[in-house]
Amino acid sequence: MSWFVRKEKGINTPTEMKREAPDGLWYQCPSCKKIMHTREHKLSAYTCAHCNYHDKVGSEAYFELLFDNNEFTELDANLHSGDPLNFIDTKPYPDRIRATMLKTGLKDAVRTAHGKMNEIDITIACMDFNFIGGSMGSVVGEKIARAIDYSLQNKQPFLMISRSGGARMMEAGLSLMQMAKTSAKLALLSEGKVPYISLLTDPTTGGVTASYAMLGDFNISEPGALIGFAGPRVIRETIGKDLPKGFQSAEFVLEHGFLDFIVDRKDLKDKLSSLLKILY
Repeated sequence: MSWFVRKEKGINTPTEMKREAPDGLWYQCPSCKKIMHTREHKLSAYTCAHCNYHDKVGSEAYFELLFDNNEFTELDANLHSGDPLNFIDTKPYPDRIRATMLKTGLKDAVRTAHGKMNEIDITIACMDFNFIGGSMGSVVGEKIARAIDYSLQNKQPFLMISRSGGARMMEAGLSLMQMAKTSAKLALLSEGKVPYISLLTDPTTGGVTASYAMLGDFNISEPGALIGFAGPRVIRETIGKDLPKGFQSAEFVLEHGFLDFIVDRKDLKDKLSSLLKILY
């Protein structure tokens, strides 16, 4: 039975005959470290099949997930930041903007669009953390304000998907003004009896949390998202005490009454549709 026994030990394939696995074929979960096929990861709405870790994704993924057949009309697609303060840190602000636009293919840290979600007309604003940490500058505030105006004029619900490190320091006070600006617009939405749903994703911090992210008729979140104003390290050093376990996680925030519910990304479209059908 020599055919059943390996006669030679080791692998003798010549180097030039070996084939490398294509890049991007496999996904390793940063939480549980297990491997899954990239296609399976995408079909699971970019969540881990083993531990349900929700990977950080941007507007492209959310629009594809929520809009029917990924069909939507983008609003103010070409709006981009100026340099009102002539700000320079390690590089001039305009250079940083241009470099980030080339790297990400985005114009700024938020994209806004309208379309149908399970046959329900909806306007969605979605932040992209890859654009300078999803920081809130003048363009972010303006695009959100215009999206709210569109939602109000057309009497269709407004969904805000937040992922941000807070205000954009390169625009200083002009950035902070966007907190009041967007909050005032949302008040008009409330007066017009148009539903506003705020989805907080990982991370949602700083001035975004202090303004539009927490002003929804329904404030919801993805599992495990970091939600807070100041970071845990800053708070710990300020109060001089260790923080509770899971502090500022979505589950902790829900337990303390700041969220209405937590929704798995795979169920997001159906849950949002069901909620809006109840409201209308």
